[in-house]
Amino acid sequence: MADRAENQVPQARDTIHVAGEWRPAVSGATREILDPAEALPFAVVAEGDEKDTDLAVAAAHRAFDGGQGEWPRTPVAERAALLRRVADLLVRDREELGLLESRDAGKTVEEGRVDIDCVADAFRYFADLVAAEGAGRVVDAGSPDIHSVVVHEPVGVCALITPWNYPLLQASWKIAPALAAGNTFVIKPSEITPMTTIALIDLLAEAGLPAGVANIVTGPGHTVGARLSEHPDVDLVSFTGGLVSGTKVAAAAAPTVKKVALELGGKNPNVVFADACATDEAFDTAVDQALNAAFIHSGQVCSAGARLIVEESVRERFVAELARRAGRVRLGRGTADGVECGPLVSEQQRAKVESYVASALAEGAVLRSGGKRPEPAPERPANGYFYEPTVLDQCHREMKVVREEVFGPVLTVETFRTEDEAVALANDTEYGLAGAVWTADAGRARRVAGRLRHGTVWINDFHPYLPQAEWGGFGKSGVGRELGPAGLAEYRETKHVYQNLAPKPVRWFAG
Repeated sequence: MADRAENQVPQARDTIHVAGEWRPAVSGATREILDPAEALPFAVVAEGDEKDTDLAVAAAHRAFDGGQGEWPRTPVAERAALLRRVADLLVRDREELGLLESRDAGKTVEEGRVDIDCVADAFRYFADLVAAEGAGRVVDAGSPDIHSVVVHEPVGVCALITPWNYPLLQASWKIAPALAAGNTFVIKPSEITPMTTIALIDLLAEAGLPAGVANIVTGPGHTVGARLSEHPDVDLVSFTGGLVSGTKVAAAAAPTVKKVALELGGKNPNVVFADACATDEAFDTAVDQALNAAFIHSGQVCSAGARLIVEESVRERFVAELARRAGRVRLGRGTADGVECGPLVSEQQRAKVESYVASALAEGAVLRSGGKRPEPAPERPANGYFYEPTVLDQCHREMKVVREEVFGPVLTVETFRTEDEAVALANDTEYGLAGAVWTADAGRARRVAGRLRHGTVWINDFHPYLPQAEWGGFGKSGVGRELGPAGLAEYRETKHVYQNLAPKPVRWFAG
């Protein structure tokens, strides 16, 4: 990291991209982007509003079905080739983008690098998926004179609204299938972590994407996001974020009856049976995975295993070892050597986490590790938004910290005695995004996985995802799917084309 002794505030960038051109906000407003490890600005971006949003939507609309609308008619093979070029450019810029993701979101540089690898994989996957498709599904009409086929067409103008925790990864899960299907889009990244999404727009242009197909408006949700959700010329809105904001997006989109995809929160159970800890190696693996499930990226993950549900006979041993390891996690600036966990993304987010821990302790939870801000260190500036990995034991379902999504480095511990009790606890949530079951019994693993009401269930693992497999949740975790064939389908309309090769009069009416 460059020396910041001079502490100079960076110059503002034109970060609104409309019709192939970078520009400032119409109002001239700007926003400082803070490095959460130091609470100091490292970038200044344009702060767009409804006027900027309208200009971006108009550009996307023209690029889709106006005089410039060549992208929807671009052959599939050419669209796929462009997505592969984007993937190659991401690989080329991996180090720079990984560092930028670290400074923007607070995660470690290694996590940032892994994110860029996953982004490149997503672009390649959707390129391969559309390239392998046929020309449509033939429908037998019962006559050789009839040619009937079902084809897929792009939705149109897509509004893509992404969260702050995985800025570029979540953007790629929307942009890659949207472009593969032939759509144009306007993306609104989180106003606090926009930098890598801005960089991706430049890479799309470098790869040869026509002007107006990709547009970005940097700005807050209450102006830019709200306008995108309600705009009559937007045909689809895809939102990833919190439940409260997601319901506002759905309500705003309803009057125009546009397609809506929502990937919202999670309160994900990690169920550990005693037989998963039968050997020292198995025990160590289960503890290590529980640590990763809860504390990767400081717990700022929608699929974080924030609820440990462990069989009573191994609870004390398991929690004691988990708490010991949590206390040894090395916190610091994501660019510092040996750091395992970075800061929270903002002071507001840290205050939210602190309030949840305070309420848990007031309701009777037992603090086993963490629960406070760490002492400053050379790799951990005093102004950074750091918070220690926290383990709260003896929790129950009536606690606020167990019911609600904390989105921070906080793990709650519940216990069970029977398989039925474990399933009941795991399903006792308004969310249904992801969960895991740990057991050496293959039959039990299948039974429990089948009974869990969650969109993704891992068995003896936590957190991996595959671009080929759909991602989404049940209940209040959202509607629609990302990744996989279903992720592509979200960005398409289905059309039935019926061709009569030998038309004849029908003579229904006299005349």
